[in-house]
Amino acid sequence: MDEHDAVEILRYANQLKRTARTGWVQRGVAEAEDVAAHSYGVVFATLLLARLVEDAIDLGRALALAVLHDLPEALTTDIPSPAWRLLPAGLKAGVERSAIETMLGSAPFAGEWLAWHDELTLNESPEARLVHDADKIDLFVQALIYEEQSSNSHLQEFWNVEHAFHYPVAQAIYEALAAQRGGGRQTRMER
Repeated sequence: MDEHDAVEILRYANQLKRTARTGWVQRGVAEAEDVAAHSYGVVFATLLLARLVEDAIDLGRALALAVLHDLPEALTTDIPSPAWRLLPAGLKAGVERSAIETMLGSAPFAGEWLAWHDELTLNESPEARLVHDADKIDLFVQALIYEEQSSNSHLQEFWNVEHAFHYPVAQAIYEALAAQRGGGRQTRMER
């Protein structure tokens, strides 16, 4: 692999900075976050949750999964969950794997990164389950912040669906976020 191949992979990843999170846009959020901002939120939530859960977590592996979790969207864009549910079962996993294969090409680490992608898709390891919880936690943190910044009533639907988390601490954080909605609880940043 030469520097030109490395630049191509970096350019794919950079596309996430220009790929809006479609769910927010569809609900009228002005200046909605992009996928890269969400990915950072997932990485940070993973870092935090890894220190709070009781399972032994390979932090490096968990962070790698978190960094790569939405990389396919550099090619697929951010297709919202309701759209994926209308498509044939298994299509999402196949499309996303194909996207990563395309981006990585013959990179010497392609096998390792594809294995991480598959691990996340299968959601059977403690690290994969942690990243899935972190992904949802970041969604709810962002929803709460958007609600606090505007009077957008279209965000209520995110809270109307019951969410089951793999780890009790993630469930507790979700419940704390839900309790802050309209509760006027002061955050440390506001104190």
